[in-house]
Amino acid sequence: MNWSWLDWAVAAALGGIVGVSELISRYKDHPWAAIKSWPAVFYLAINSAASVGALLLMPDGWLGLSRGMRILMAGVSAMAFFRTSLFVVRAGDRDVGVGPSGFLQIFLGAADRAVDRKRAAARSQAVVDAMKNVDYSKAKDALPPYCLALMQNISKEDQQELSRDLKDLDEGVAEPSVKALLLGIELINVVGVDVLTTAVKSLGEQIRSVPEA
Repeated sequence: MNWSWLDWAVAAALGGIVGVSELISRYKDHPWAAIKSWPAVFYLAINSAASVGALLLMPDGWLGLSRGMRILMAGVSAMAFFRTSLFVVRAGDRDVGVGPSGFLQIFLGAADRAVDRKRAAARSQAVVDAMKNVDYSKAKDALPPYCLALMQNISKEDQQELSRDLKDLDEGVAEPSVKALLLGIELINVVGVDVLTTAVKSLGEQIRSVPEA
């Protein structure tokens, strides 16, 4: 099949989109930061290269599919293959897939660690700024539901997970000032920095320990 450069580009783009969607779904506070590190770029390149390789292997008239359908199949099916496991083994306290998915997980793990390191400083400063002078005892009951009310598309699963995390936080033994920061981190993970900042400003003195200057 004499594929054009546009065919190759579309197949590569489809593979890249699969990788992008996987990365940004893991970083809810700042999704697009997930694709700005070199390991993440390399991970996306693997996705794209796999789709291009699949298109290269598809002969004329494969399964009677049209040109467009073969490009679509190449763009999506290659990465579906890389996400499969031939079998699963137990390693310590977790299940490890043995097969193409294990190869992909190496690069996904590297991308995760790189993005985490890059985001850690920014997240810390954002939480300190947003939760300045917030009284944990006042905010723990008011701030989470207000943040969730500002959002329209938080899934029930995410809300239930947040509720469990906040319960564990409340039962912990950390100082109230530390708990206030941890509360901010938990909320940022679900609603993002902008929503948390807006919610704290809106609730104002209801959740602050001292009046704002």
